[in-house]
Amino acid sequence: MHDIQHMFFLGIGGIGMSALARHFHSRGAHVCGYDKTPSDLTQALQNEGIEVFYDDDPSLIGQTPELVVYTPAVPADTKLFQHFNNTKVPFVKRAKVLGMLSETMPTIAVAGTHGKTTICAMLTHIMKYAGTPCLSVLGGISLNYNSNYIGDAQAEWLIAEADEFDRSFLHLKPQLALISAVDSDHLDIYGDRKKLLESFELFIQNLDPNGHLLFRKGIKNELAILKNATDYHIDPPAGYFFKNVHIQDGRYRGNIDGKLQLSGIALQHPGRHNMENALGAAALAHRAGICPNDIRDGLNSFTGVKRRFEIHLQTKKTIYVDDYAHHPAEITACIESAREMWPGKRVTGVFQPHLFSRTRDLAGQFAESLEQLDEVILLDIYPAREKPIQGVDPKIIINKIKKTKAQHMSKEEMVDHLAKKPTEVVLTMGAGDIDRLCPLIKQSLMQKEL
Repeated sequence: MHDIQHMFFLGIGGIGMSALARHFHSRGAHVCGYDKTPSDLTQALQNEGIEVFYDDDPSLIGQTPELVVYTPAVPADTKLFQHFNNTKVPFVKRAKVLGMLSETMPTIAVAGTHGKTTICAMLTHIMKYAGTPCLSVLGGISLNYNSNYIGDAQAEWLIAEADEFDRSFLHLKPQLALISAVDSDHLDIYGDRKKLLESFELFIQNLDPNGHLLFRKGIKNELAILKNATDYHIDPPAGYFFKNVHIQDGRYRGNIDGKLQLSGIALQHPGRHNMENALGAAALAHRAGICPNDIRDGLNSFTGVKRRFEIHLQTKKTIYVDDYAHHPAEITACIESAREMWPGKRVTGVFQPHLFSRTRDLAGQFAESLEQLDEVILLDIYPAREKPIQGVDPKIIINKIKKTKAQHMSKEEMVDHLAKKPTEVVLTMGAGDIDRLCPLIKQSLMQKEL
């Protein structure tokens, strides 16, 4: 990997792909890539000197790359995909490249159907605060560093998200690992929950024999956990837990207890679920040998991850939060955090379902989560890598919502609706392109107050 000097990334605008592209670019390799549409992220890559193509045209490629990295999000019928798939140039998935990178240094891998990005970003900031060099490839933009890649030529640890999608995490062989959740997801890949859990067990078996596993309490009932493992949970009993969790001056506060005693935790990043993410990050840092005081100060100075309960507007009348939540459990956590932060206020939620298969498989669970809102607005399903599935649209969720008002709108109708109707707390949620509407929503809510 260190000898490769010319790389092409197919789907370079993806959050994980762009982080890897940034890594190899920082090492001095010539990096370029293709993505379907321009975005803030592709513009940032171009500003850093990485060439990005938006035309699906193999004739635009100059020098033949030594390695082509692709993401499964790019359709196989893309001309560039077919071109590289029919050449002798090594053509590998992003997950394999990350696995090859992890073979070069000790690795901390964070797995789980929720919380991976936040835990990795928190852990990265703790290590940076403590002066421990690390290399982090994140699935989101860390607000402390305004990047999804934090690198160091003298890195002592690789911090990597261990993604269960497409069994990508099986390429990693970490020294430290964490599993935050094993909720049903990606059933289009696994077929059923049993196979999903089997994949997590294979991930556990990849842990270094002298390594250590941290896991959220309760997962032991679902998976065969190794002896060299410790649980964590926001509530005791657990190996690592919180005491005296409360909100004061807009911050979630508490004391860590168990195998690590740490008082004075006061998170800037809101949400009760982020207290538990902080606990996971603290436990990993503790196992990696980071000083307890640095763990506390690192957590308290962590400002968050873009699109993870990101507050865009907070006035006396209106609060607007955008979140990446795209699974029922994540939606529930987002809504509960909003109600805990702003008790008694009316909460309106806008949700953009992500993937036809996930909408079909989890429609009932989505309805149960969204019913916790005072008003529900559903946008069209964001297809990502999928083709439409007959009979699957937002109405299959709406028809199951009985306890609150729910309706389907276009993006334009939704923005107009929010601009005209009384709102107190507005949540936008989804893993598609709903975040591109954030500036427009914020502007319309501000104008309504004038």
